[in-house]
Amino acid sequence: MIELQGIVQAYGSHEALRGIDLRIASGEVFGIIVRSGAGKSSLVRTINLLNRPKAGKVIVGGRELTALPEPLLRAARREIGLIFQHFNLLSSRTVADNVALPLELAGVAKNEIGRRVDELLDLVGLAAMRDRYPAQISGGQKQRVGIARALANRPKVLLSDEATSALDPETTRSILGLLRQINREFGLTIVLITHQMQVIKQVADRVAVIDAGRIVEQGPVLDVFTRPQHATTRSLIEEIVPQALPESVLARIRALMSQQPASEQPARESQLLRLAFAGTGADRPLLSDVIRDHGIDLSIVHGQIDEVQGQPFASLAVFARGARQQLDAATAQLRGAGVLVEDVAHAG
Repeated sequence: MIELQGIVQAYGSHEALRGIDLRIASGEVFGIIVRSGAGKSSLVRTINLLNRPKAGKVIVGGRELTALPEPLLRAARREIGLIFQHFNLLSSRTVADNVALPLELAGVAKNEIGRRVDELLDLVGLAAMRDRYPAQISGGQKQRVGIARALANRPKVLLSDEATSALDPETTRSILGLLRQINREFGLTIVLITHQMQVIKQVADRVAVIDAGRIVEQGPVLDVFTRPQHATTRSLIEEIVPQALPESVLARIRALMSQQPASEQPARESQLLRLAFAGTGADRPLLSDVIRDHGIDLSIVHGQIDEVQGQPFASLAVFARGARQQLDAATAQLRGAGVLVEDVAHAG
């Protein structure tokens, strides 16, 4: 549906985007995580070609936008809706009139505009507020107006430029739920460009991570969250799945190790393991299995269980004690079951 090929965007000597290659499938919710100041605005304005790239191609719906003359490009942009961070509503127009604006600019007949506005206000839950002005509604309601306006021309693609960063957490969940509903009901391709991993976690199917103008990692959201490969990704995920163990946990580990009788030292070893598993693996009694099968002692000392796109995932730190052969066999069994196992600390 959307393909970016070798996109370079530069402002003077500064390259904001450096060879971006990206394919977004029709009907998916694709998240692009970009830190503020790292090319986010450049990317949004390149996808809808409000800014022409210095190099590369932008292809949307099989058409190369970068090759279109201006009249055809204007028509093509009507198939790309845009939701803004700060709503960008006209304060002098009512809710209904703000939604109607793109249709008026496109020359749609007045009676058809009325029908379309009614449909959209019902969709976003604002039919009762059609005659209010932006100053009379909340931030979340303003963004719902922005979403309705972005859908006015029946676009095939919806770009969300930090659409929830100005909203509180509860309103953010509501807006993201609305976007997922729109995606499922209409098969609309949605591109979420944000710096918030919580947004990606809640609603995206796949994600690309951009750092210093380059894509450093991409893949299904569940895979990226449970197995981040790049340092930038791990840093961004830290707010949801902490990668570093708190000092209090490490202190407990040292206490556990000090409790081990000296007579056991030659025969038994201790390990601090980080485990990450997702999907059906998060529901299986994997830890019980390895304790029973290999006779090791296992204590959960830190971690969390959460959901990404309705699928459970777990990130746990466990303190394991047993003979070296038992520990190796238990680790192999966990990896064989699809668990990512990292040896954080080992002591003989």
